[in-house]
Amino acid sequence: MWFKNIHLYRLPKPWDVAAATLEAQLASHALQACGAGDAQSFGWVPPRDGSPLLHGVNQQYLLALGVEQKLLPASVVNQFAKDRAKEIAEAEGRKVGRKEMREIREQMTAQLLPRAFVRRRTTWGWIDPVNGWLAVDAGATAKADEFIGHLRKSLDSLPAKPLKVARLPSAAMTGWLAEGDAPAGFTLDQDLELRSPEQAKVRYVKHALEGAEIRQHIAGGKTATKLAMTWNDRISFVLTEDLQLKRLAFLDLLKEESENQSEDADERFDIDFALMCGEVARLLDDLVEALGGEVAAD
Repeated sequence: MWFKNIHLYRLPKPWDVAAATLEAQLASHALQACGAGDAQSFGWVPPRDGSPLLHGVNQQYLLALGVEQKLLPASVVNQFAKDRAKEIAEAEGRKVGRKEMREIREQMTAQLLPRAFVRRRTTWGWIDPVNGWLAVDAGATAKADEFIGHLRKSLDSLPAKPLKVARLPSAAMTGWLAEGDAPAGFTLDQDLELRSPEQAKVRYVKHALEGAEIRQHIAGGKTATKLAMTWNDRISFVLTEDLQLKRLAFLDLLKEESENQSEDADERFDIDFALMCGEVARLLDDLVEALGGEVAAD
C-alpha cells in the first residue's frame, strides 16, 4: 500500500481518539449500493478484503472511501430525449419548447438510470494520530474534498485543518532554484513548472535545472509552482504551490526492505503500509522544517 499523491491536513498531535470509536462511526456510513434511481452513492469500504473499515497497523490507520457512479453519458440521455420530442411533435403536431425539453431529459434520465452500468472507484486516506497527520491519496483536489467532506459527516468530530507553514511553498521553491541549493535532506530533480504574474507558464520535464535559463525566468518575475524533489534517496515527489505532494515514488531501497520482510500478501500489505507511514511522517517533518516551520492555525 503506497500512496501516489498526498493532500495534507493537520490533526492535533497526538490525536487522542479510540480506534473502536472511529470504526463504529465509519460503519454507520458504510457504502450502500446505488439504488435504481440513484446517480451515485458514497460510503466507507474495507481497505483490504476481510478487514475492518479502519485498518490499523502500529497505531496508523488506513481507510477507503468507495464511490459508486452510474455511467449515463449526457449524449445518450439527449438522444433518447430527442427521439421522445420527435414522437410528441409528430403525434400532436406541435414543436416541443425548451422548458418541456428539459422535463423530457429529466424523465429520460430517471428511466435510464436503473439500466445504467455502475462504476466503483476508491479514494484512500491515512490517519496518523501519533504525529497528527491526515493524508488523502487523491490526484484532484475535488476528490480530496469529497473524502474529507464525507469523513466529517461520518465522525462526531474531525479537528482536521490545512497545514500552515511559515514560508510559502512557491517562494521556497523559487529560492532553492535561484540559489541552486536544495534544503538539507533533499535534492532537486528535473521537473519544474514556473508561472508569471500574468499566468504564463513554462514547464521543464527531465531537464537540468541548474542553468542560467532558469534563473533568467526567475529574475523576470516567474515563480515555481511545481518542483520535483527527492528526499534522502528514498522518496521522490513533486511539491506544489498548494503544499500537495504528487507523483510519490518510493524508491527501490525502500521497497527492497518490504520484500525482505514479507512472506505472504496480507503481511506484505501491512508491511508496505507501515513502511510508508514511517517514511512519509519523517519526510513531512523535514519538509515542514525546510518551509520555515509550522504556523499555528487560526
